[in-house]
Amino acid sequence: MTAIVSAPTDRVVHVPLGERAYDILIGSGLIERAGLEIAARLKGRKAAIITDENVAPLYLSSLVASLKGAGIRSASVVLPAGEKTKSFEQLMTVCDAVLDARIERNDMVIALGGGVIGDLTGFAAGIVRRGVRFIQVPTSLLSQVDSSVGGKTGINTRHGKNLVGVFHQPDLVLADTDVLNTLSQREFRAGYAEVAKYGLIDKPEFFGWLEANWQQVFAGGVERVEAIAASCQAKSDVVVADEHENGQRALLNLGHTFGHALEAATAYDSRRLVHGEGVAIGMVLAHEFSARLNLASPDDAKRVEAHLKTVGLPTRMSDIPGELPSSEVLMDAIGQDKKVKSGKLTFILTHGIGQSFVADDVPSSEVLGFLKEKHPR
Repeated sequence: MTAIVSAPTDRVVHVPLGERAYDILIGSGLIERAGLEIAARLKGRKAAIITDENVAPLYLSSLVASLKGAGIRSASVVLPAGEKTKSFEQLMTVCDAVLDARIERNDMVIALGGGVIGDLTGFAAGIVRRGVRFIQVPTSLLSQVDSSVGGKTGINTRHGKNLVGVFHQPDLVLADTDVLNTLSQREFRAGYAEVAKYGLIDKPEFFGWLEANWQQVFAGGVERVEAIAASCQAKSDVVVADEHENGQRALLNLGHTFGHALEAATAYDSRRLVHGEGVAIGMVLAHEFSARLNLASPDDAKRVEAHLKTVGLPTRMSDIPGELPSSEVLMDAIGQDKKVKSGKLTFILTHGIGQSFVADDVPSSEVLGFLKEKHPR
């Protein structure tokens, strides 16, 4: 195998999962170096690249050329962009494409795109031939700091978000920071919500650092790399401790139970709400709900809302364009969430900034009453 060619400026976060351990490389120019990085670590010499119609014109040719230069043959599939691509129909498309490319277990399936492509491709890689090698090349901030790390894959159904899927860890994650320069401000802000989440879970000092340095993170440079690396390390630590979300990994869902319900309520229409925006609103709601239950100070919720609003994220249900369904309908969506166990509601609540915890058996009546207070319909 060739020598590792990581640039001296790359940040490397190692995810120590025994035989399934892998590296997250964070740095500039990683798509152009992808072939050499992959060849240095994996034996396969065939790849199926799954991407979408937004990302393909920007980065697909560079990735294909990089793979070819390292002696890796590839076939590509370009899917429609957007959350609705996480469907059974597109899952079948990807599985057929991987089989058409004659990808074997030692070969690889590469997800080139944001969270939608990563989740869908990872699911396909986990079930084709009962599991083939999988590489994440995330092209959004949200996917670089969250969905590309940890092995949770899946698709959406009419019942809710990510309800069908598998745990399938990647073999390598290449987070090229250059690609973030092509994101819209809205997309970058949506990813930033997940960055802030790591501070709110259990790293209050990181949240304080973000409050002081968010403008530099948005501008790029060393602060951006630092924020991404810190986020990946935080997620890696949680995943290693609880890979299959039997306990503390659920903390990573801070804001997601409310957020997923809002995404379902908008029919996953990205013109109205994207995932990170739903998480931002959800994190504010989680802190406000905690205050309503006398678990935390209302000042903490105000601080969270103030920071997220400062960076330009929505923080209220009323910030979502168009009409939302009734509180009862939102409650039904919450009842379909993956965090429900034996019919009992599980929420990630907080005792304050960086003091989140898993709350089992939250009374439905309390949640519904809170929703009616925040969304009087």
